[in-house]
Amino acid sequence: MMNEPNQHLQNAIALAYQAGDSAPKIVAKGKGLIAEEIIARAKEHGVYIHQSKELVSLLMKVELDQDIPPTLYRVVAELLAWLYHIESEKSATL
Repeated sequence: MMNEPNQHLQNAIALAYQAGDSAPKIVAKGKGLIAEEIIARAKEHGVYIHQSKELVSLLMKVELDQDIPPTLYRVVAELLAWLYHIESEKSATL
C-alpha cells in the first residue's frame, strides 16, 4: 500500500497593513513546511496569530504583494480590530 500525500497540510498567510495603504497586502503565504516557518517567525517576533481555515483558504488565492480583494475587506477589518483590541489590552497591563 502506498502512502497518499497529506491533503490536509497546514496553510498560513501573513498580512501587512500600514497607514496610507489602500488595503492590507499578502506579504507571505505557504503550505506545509513553509506555513510552519511563517507561523514560527510570527511567534518569534511577537506577532499575533489568528486561526481561520476559511479566511486562509480565500487569501491563498491572492498573489503575493497584492492587496486583499474588496470582498474580504470587512472580515479583514474585523480581524485588524481584534488585533488592535488585544494590543491595547496588552499595553494597558504593562
